[in-house]
Amino acid sequence: MSGARDMLCDTARAVFAEAAAAGLEPVEEAGFALLLVPEEEGGFGGNWGDLSAVLQIAGVMVPGLPVAELMLPDANEALLAAATVSLMAGAMGQALALSIEHVNTRQQFGRPLGKFQAVQQSLAVMACEVRAVDAAAAALAARLDAAGLDPTAADFEIAAAKLRANRAVGIVTAIAHQVHGAIGFTREYDLNRVTIPLMRWRGKHGNDAHWAQRLGRQVAGFGGRGLWEAMTACAD
Repeated sequence: MSGARDMLCDTARAVFAEAAAAGLEPVEEAGFALLLVPEEEGGFGGNWGDLSAVLQIAGVMVPGLPVAELMLPDANEALLAAATVSLMAGAMGQALALSIEHVNTRQQFGRPLGKFQAVQQSLAVMACEVRAVDAAAAALAARLDAAGLDPTAADFEIAAAKLRANRAVGIVTAIAHQVHGAIGFTREYDLNRVTIPLMRWRGKHGNDAHWAQRLGRQVAGFGGRGLWEAMTACAD
């Protein structure tokens, strides 16, 4: 991560901490709507990677606020779906972190829950899902930056990333609540602050069926050789 992005993320954490208590106004006043606006036009001059990093923090700290819509005021449904992938990646990472912390501190039969093989296996499955969504968000950011933020040029990556994130939600939320037990369902504990938004984001800006159909039509249009060439081009 660059120094500029580090500073941007530090600023985002401070602003979102205030917004968690005061609402969207601190985010508006901080000028995050100018993140993708070129410097010569008075903006920050950032790219989608910067936006994604900030949205992942928002997905942890202020998942109930419409931060993506504020930062992308003129975006179409596809770009908002792309932004939602970053929110979901952040929230899933937080669910994993809370789960790991819980199983390492909560004890049963004289040892931490995390020492039990069944718990370790569940967390390994959860971690794979979280990292897959992280990778999808990163690949999507790189493609959008290469395409000049043109969603039509990144339609394949948007569809693949949103579908992958959507399908991870059920696994991540189920395992997180399973390893937490009853405490995970209480209002006082932080887990519900990310799992409830995750379930909401799964259907927002296109549910599983919408993006599966959209991705399937693209893949069918590529044909076998065309799909391989498209996938290897993405890897470049």
